Amino acid sequence: MRIDLHSHSTASDGQLTPTELMMRAAEKEVDVLALTDHDTLGGLEEAAVAAKNHGVRLINGVEISCLWQALEIHVVGLNITLDHEGLNRLLAEQQSRRESRAHLMAERLEKANFPGAYEGARALAGDAPITRTHMAKWLLSQGAADSIPKVFKKFISRGNTGYAPPNWCSLKEAIAAIQQAGGVAVLAHPTRYDLSNKWVRKMIVAFADAGGDAMEVSMGQQSPQERATLGEWSKEYNLAASVGSDFHFPSPWRELGRQLWLPKEGTPVWTRFI
Repeated sequence: MRIDLHSHSTASDGQLTPTELMMRAAEKEVDVLALTDHDTLGGLEEAAVAAKNHGVRLINGVEISCLWQALEIHVVGLNITLDHEGLNRLLAEQQSRRESRAHLMAERLEKANFPGAYEGARALAGDAPITRTHMAKWLLSQGAADSIPKVFKKFISRGNTGYAPPNWCSLKEAIAAIQQAGGVAVLAHPTRYDLSNKWVRKMIVAFADAGGDAMEVSMGQQSPQERATLGEWSKEYNLAASVGSDFHFPSPWRELGRQLWLPKEGTPVWTRFI
């Protein structure tokens, strides 16, 4: 069975609609797919219809942005109840924070001779919450740099012109909201935060201490050693092991369901809901 528990659609910063995402999952022979858009459940209703039509088992999910030690980290919620009042209230607060941050980023970019950043990013986002990716795409269209990574590095990463610090919820708040909605709280891509191994372990400990359930062990573009190490750490800190491509758009280096196997050290998180 091919399982992928981390993906995005146009409901946040992905490039495929929820329907297109489910179609692609079927094409790539993914049996179980979690749609985990950033701080929103907006794509899940459409995804449920498409998943049924294409023979994919959909896991209702979300990816919540959090602050830990002044760093932004992400927590994925899997198998959540969509109409839970507490979770929806937290996500509404998160989206309000996104709007405020986008306005502040736009103000700072205007001073750097890029007027209209908010309106440009909002047009790209449509009905979805604005993310830094939308801001980066708009800057790219304005000739700010010749690639999205360069836009991030030059303009909207920490310490640069258009960067605005986030004001996300805490780890504990995100985990509690997910669990109260009947879901499983998963630490997303723990080795993708540009931290040393020492700090990655500190983050995992903090996540476990806050009541987290699992951590992503298997990701795309990953060395066997990294996967084995994450599997060992998941066992050491009594966290189940999850798999996720973090798919945003079709590309040669990141695809739905590709190479998402667990090392022997990991206890699969999906045994809790499949």
